[in-house]
Amino acid sequence: MAELKLIHKGKVRDLYSAGEKYLLIVSSDRISAFDFILPTPIPGKGAILNKISSFWFSKTGNIIRNHLVAADIGGIKAHLAGYDCSALDWADLEGRAVLVYRTKRVDFECIVRGYITGSGWKEYLKQGRVCGIKLPLGLKEAQKLPEPVFTPTSKADQGHDENVTFEQMAEALGQEPAVKIKEKSLALYKFAADYLEKRGILLADTKFEFGMLDGELILIDEALTPDSSRFWDAARYKTGTSPESYDKQYVRNWLEGSGWDKVSAPPALPAEVVQGTLKKYEEALSKITKAG
Repeated sequence: MAELKLIHKGKVRDLYSAGEKYLLIVSSDRISAFDFILPTPIPGKGAILNKISSFWFSKTGNIIRNHLVAADIGGIKAHLAGYDCSALDWADLEGRAVLVYRTKRVDFECIVRGYITGSGWKEYLKQGRVCGIKLPLGLKEAQKLPEPVFTPTSKADQGHDENVTFEQMAEALGQEPAVKIKEKSLALYKFAADYLEKRGILLADTKFEFGMLDGELILIDEALTPDSSRFWDAARYKTGTSPESYDKQYVRNWLEGSGWDKVSAPPALPAEVVQGTLKKYEEALSKITKAG
């Protein structure tokens, strides 16, 4: 019987290989910020991220195929019938594991920005542009851009990702695949932004990852979760500010004010920050997946 092997323990997810065809991805309750894994988990976070990603995969299949094979334990077990899974605790994995196709990862994070905020705002203040894209003069923080912009970064397993221009990405990947990635990223963003706005959420920015499977470009990793996106409450949105997010910005803000130097080991999170963060994730899940 073939063995299911742990091949990568990421910042928040663990990856197991099932031969050359499948990967089992387990979303943990770990949380990262400023390229560090924090010592305090957010209980229930992994299951919430899994539900949100699976929801979007089911919604966006008409835009681009994705890597999802099974998101329920029964389906996962059926596909892994020929593998030794004795090391797994299926009860513990309920709601937190997905089986996906194994792909050749495209080594760029594909970020789409609909609003000028975060690192994009900082770069704009210095240069008037983001990732080589010139933006209108006089923008205010958190202002909606005339059109969403595609701003890729190089993919780093350790340390910081680096902003790159589309031209640099195209040079690495080839013009045709780069154009397709850009088009699909923008299409995914526009679909999600329209969908979320009807539910009182503004999609400030988000990142996608892609892989190649049998010569086809497909969407991989996670999609449109609070860990990969910046969600704002439309009712509280105001330009010229840094709007409160439905994501781990709550944790980032606390860390910024904690005196931590972002070099040494990060501090433990207080109970109220853990609960406040979890509440944000739960609210995002409820608003994103509600009917209507």
